Amino acid sequence: MMKEGRNLKSRFKHLFFYLDLTLLTQMMIPLFIFFIFLIGPLATVLYVAFQYNPLNILRDPTFLSFNPQGQLVFMAKRYFRGEWVNIIIFRGVSYGVIFNSLANAFFVTICSSILGVIIAFILARYEFPGKILFRVLATVPLLMTPFINAFVIKKLFDWRDGLISFFINDVLNLPYRVGIESLAGVAVTQIMTFFPIIYLNVFSSMVNVDPSLEEQAESLGARGFRLFRTITLPLSLPGLAAGSAIVFIFSLEDIAAPIVFNERRFISYQIFSRFIEATTGQLSPVAATLAIILLTLALLAFAGIKEYVSLKQYAMLSRGGRWKVRISKPGKKGLIAIYAFVLPFLLFTAFPQIGVFIYAFSQEWSGPLPKGFTLDNLSRIVIDPLVSRAIINSLSYSIVAVTMIAFIGLSASYVIARAKIPGLHLMDLLVTSPIALPGLVIAVGYFYFFSTFFAGTILDPVRTGPYFLLMFAYTVRRLPFTARAVFAGLQQVHVALEEASLNLGASRLRTLVFIVIPLIGLNILSGALISFVYCMSEVSTGVTLGGLGGISEGHQAPITFIMMDYLNRIRGPHIVASLGVLLISIQLTVIFLVNFAFKQKYAYIGV
Repeated sequence: MMKEGRNLKSRFKHLFFYLDLTLLTQMMIPLFIFFIFLIGPLATVLYVAFQYNPLNILRDPTFLSFNPQGQLVFMAKRYFRGEWVNIIIFRGVSYGVIFNSLANAFFVTICSSILGVIIAFILARYEFPGKILFRVLATVPLLMTPFINAFVIKKLFDWRDGLISFFINDVLNLPYRVGIESLAGVAVTQIMTFFPIIYLNVFSSMVNVDPSLEEQAESLGARGFRLFRTITLPLSLPGLAAGSAIVFIFSLEDIAAPIVFNERRFISYQIFSRFIEATTGQLSPVAATLAIILLTLALLAFAGIKEYVSLKQYAMLSRGGRWKVRISKPGKKGLIAIYAFVLPFLLFTAFPQIGVFIYAFSQEWSGPLPKGFTLDNLSRIVIDPLVSRAIINSLSYSIVAVTMIAFIGLSASYVIARAKIPGLHLMDLLVTSPIALPGLVIAVGYFYFFSTFFAGTILDPVRTGPYFLLMFAYTVRRLPFTARAVFAGLQQVHVALEEASLNLGASRLRTLVFIVIPLIGLNILSGALISFVYCMSEVSTGVTLGGLGGISEGHQAPITFIMMDYLNRIRGPHIVASLGVLLISIQLTVIFLVNFAFKQKYAYIGV
């Protein structure tokens, strides 16, 4: 009995040691922020959805239909510009909003996975002239240019004035014009945009594969594709699964491609259209039901892939030290295949970002090729009051959000890394969960939660607009980047340094400020800069919550909402492209600072 009492007393001492005022504050503030700005809104969405009865949507053929509408490929012969040509347009077949979103996400994930694995394998296992250029081109689609990159892809595949039809019909003199529209256009855009996420994750896994495993398989007779299928690919599955889960979620919540292709038969577009209606102050409960369906699909995909990976064992054997990655030189046929197929493919997928610069610096691009050179488009983003206001808004939202992100990320990561308290893995899950949560769901939750429980306050989007909500939405959505960077830094700082400071009489707060933060300062700064980039280009919450205040002088909309709004205006694409150049410039600056100045690794989404 006395022994049990001493054990209990010892446990309480241990607990109170880790629950001093500093650690307790650092734990409670992130939990409070997440409760108000994540858990509460999501719970409200769930409540509103079930008040409406989700079965009503499932009975509506608009959302779920077993009778296909449209045709996969439209083919016709038309008289076009003085000659008869064969028109081939890929469109896609619709089975309702819900099935379209799900089928599109599966198709995009599968295609992106195939392409990403092929590119990753070539760049991880072969050495050839120009490899650095290949690696750069493979990551170019990840440079964030919301809406305008999809607009360039739409123009590229336009059967009337698209560059592909121009090449086939006008250059090769073949009587064909090819186009991609509607559902097919959304799928192609997402594949071209998201496959680098798979590539980066799989590439990282492949370079970490113990080469002795492949060497042993070769000694047992495995060669070529059999070696890849039985050893290399299975050992790379953790990276493939992580990238696939993120691509699937991004495809579900992507709103830019459906808007550009004017394809309303997606869950994301349906939620967005109801936010447009909510500018009058009312948001349809259908939005909550669709948000719950979107959230359920995303979480099921994330959990399913995670469970599949956890069922397998991915052991690496090492004899000590870091191994050297297996790299070989391709033969003549391999080199021909790399330069004849892989290089054109990477150039093609990088073209949307190249097209952003073409639009920004061209006087006109109404036909297949641009005309003229001008700097007027760049100057108009400063002269136009609506655009310049949006830039100021995004900068202010992002700076405030990053300040909160740095504080919350440091606090949460420090508690998770240092406090030996049961249940902290739940806090870690809470901090990193926004990566797997569609931003559209968070936006719907914010509208219902704050217009209901905070009605009449500065957080009420109907009363005051989205100013404050966007800052907190950015904070919650982009916190994981800084939190993981800080946690990685803390893992490299031995706890003995802090214990020595505490033993010499310094308080936990003093130790944190004068010992820990200086040692992980570059991690904090790098994570904050990465979060800043993603805040500036935040789309899902920006185009939904950002439009609630309307567009007029002194509006509260961010850059991404203006980019969407200006696409269909006169010379609008050129202004949107100029904003895209601005975002690319910010991201390239951050990449340079993080990689070369701070010697850290720039974290793309999902990497």
